[in-house]
Amino acid sequence: MSFIEFLGALELGCIFALVALAVFITFRVLDFPDLTADGSFPLGGAVAAVCLVAGVNPILATAAAFGAGVLAGLVTAWLNLRWKILHLLASILTMTALYSVNLRIMGKSNIALLDEKTIFTFAQGLFTDEASGTLAVLGALLGVISLLFWRFMVSQKGLALRATGANPRMSRAQGISTQATTAFGVGLSNGMIALAGALFAQSQGFADVTMGVGTIIFGLAAVIIGEVFLPSRRMWVMVVGCLAGAFIYRLVVAFALNASDLGLQTSDLNLVTAALVAFAMMIPKLRGQKNVIGR
Repeated sequence: MSFIEFLGALELGCIFALVALAVFITFRVLDFPDLTADGSFPLGGAVAAVCLVAGVNPILATAAAFGAGVLAGLVTAWLNLRWKILHLLASILTMTALYSVNLRIMGKSNIALLDEKTIFTFAQGLFTDEASGTLAVLGALLGVISLLFWRFMVSQKGLALRATGANPRMSRAQGISTQATTAFGVGLSNGMIALAGALFAQSQGFADVTMGVGTIIFGLAAVIIGEVFLPSRRMWVMVVGCLAGAFIYRLVVAFALNASDLGLQTSDLNLVTAALVAFAMMIPKLRGQKNVIGR
């Protein structure tokens, strides 16, 4: 793997680390299996791309993408909480609808951003190559968002969110509005995923209606890998685990796809992902077997 490919893997790792934190909210904190991610990721890219082409400030365009993702998450939560549609089915319905919504927003299947000013444009001029500037901005954003995420999760609102996922009945007895808290959590999660989609579109120079395929798998892979290598009940360790899992995942995938001896191609990405997630989930079992043998 060349140095440029290594930088590219780190760049994608920063973006999908945000997806991992978002998936952590729904799947681990709220126990709310949410597949809206595959629709909200390209939604963020579509909104940001349309705004950038229209001459909107890149920061405002990225913020608009976050807001669109929040709305998508709230639709999923509304279908589940108001109409009692199973969360998996509610998220699939929203994800399916978002494909058409994204096409409506963009007006076509993809939009090129190569000649548009993005959130990375200023920083890229400070470095000798664009990749370093993009990585610097992504790293700084990821650091700030991760710190804010940890601070939120240990705050009173974050504790209410965690209590809602752990024991809804007890939470209601303590005066917590579990429906409002769940809607807030699902909305925040999809807002972060749409933010990642907006950053992805700006870093890669295009927005495509199909770029969200497999987003939820990427997020789950990062969360699971992080839990395997950094098992803990402390929130800051869980956050670091999500970040580490995202980077490990992207680096392993990049190495596998660029290793000529393995004979893998770009089309084998889903195969590599499935194998990596399966292996990560096998590790705790293998550890348990070794402990039994040792006794």
